[in-house]
Amino acid sequence: MEPFTITIIIACIILLLFLLWMIPIRLWFTALVNGVHVSLVQLILMRWRKVPPGTIVNALITGTKAGIKLNRDQLEAHYLAGGNVTNVVQALISSSKANMNLDFRTATAIDLAGRDVLKAVQTSVNPKVIDTPPVAAVAKDGIQLIAKARVTVRTNIKQLVGGASEETILARVGEGIVSSIGSALSHKQVLENPDSISKLVLTKGLDSGTAFEILSIDIADIDVGKNIGAQLQMDQANADKNIAQAKAEERRAMAVASEQEMKAKAQEARAKVIEAEAEVPKAMADAFRSGNMGIMDYYRMKNIQADTDMRESIAKPAGAKPVTKTPEQK
Repeated sequence: MEPFTITIIIACIILLLFLLWMIPIRLWFTALVNGVHVSLVQLILMRWRKVPPGTIVNALITGTKAGIKLNRDQLEAHYLAGGNVTNVVQALISSSKANMNLDFRTATAIDLAGRDVLKAVQTSVNPKVIDTPPVAAVAKDGIQLIAKARVTVRTNIKQLVGGASEETILARVGEGIVSSIGSALSHKQVLENPDSISKLVLTKGLDSGTAFEILSIDIADIDVGKNIGAQLQMDQANADKNIAQAKAEERRAMAVASEQEMKAKAQEARAKVIEAEAEVPKAMADAFRSGNMGIMDYYRMKNIQADTDMRESIAKPAGAKPVTKTPEQK
């Protein structure tokens, strides 16, 4: 066989495979058998529009068998917008079987909003249970309680687009538990009637503005924590003690400083007295030289001084140490 002939055969085979890829006859026949009318031209144009024909045709077949009327152009538009066509069709079928009013427009809007529309429909039919993390709250008697709750919710399809998520539900339920326990006069009341927490939290309408509807709130467990009231009183007492000690230390420091100041003034006065007494002998010497004082005057002064010392010694109590005077004082 000549090389030219072989080349022609290979080219024909490649052309045939390309035509079979461009013209999905098998897919067209499958759709026709299942009652879905899609022309070969539309299937070829889907490939040019970068839409997988298999996804659109399978979605049309699934919807037709379930009794749901679907539009091919709408499915293509949703796929080109980045949506999950298969997920939307399955959600429509599930909602139809559950007698829910979910139309194609709402389903595609939920899907394009980033929500799992099929999971949302399933949660709406079969409610979901959410376990809250441990929530700590303090009753009015100062005892801390740690509560865990189980929240049963179902999806609210009408508020799924733009509604808050599960995290908001958990935050609001935790806030409601804290408020309920905090309003109780005693922690014993909460332990005796834990359903009072559920009733109070349910009346607050915590599911408003969220993508879920709260069906029930059940308190799964309550544990007694610390005595927060006593701890706060101890902390306050320690703070008051530290303040009192600081004030006492301040007063002591002021007293010590005042005492030191008084001692300094006394020493200064004593120094002045000693300095003045040191001038007495000089004055007496000057008086002798100038003739203003005689020898008899000097002895008379010594006698008076001796009498004064004797009276002081008699006036002192027994066992008292004698005062030693300096030569200048004598």
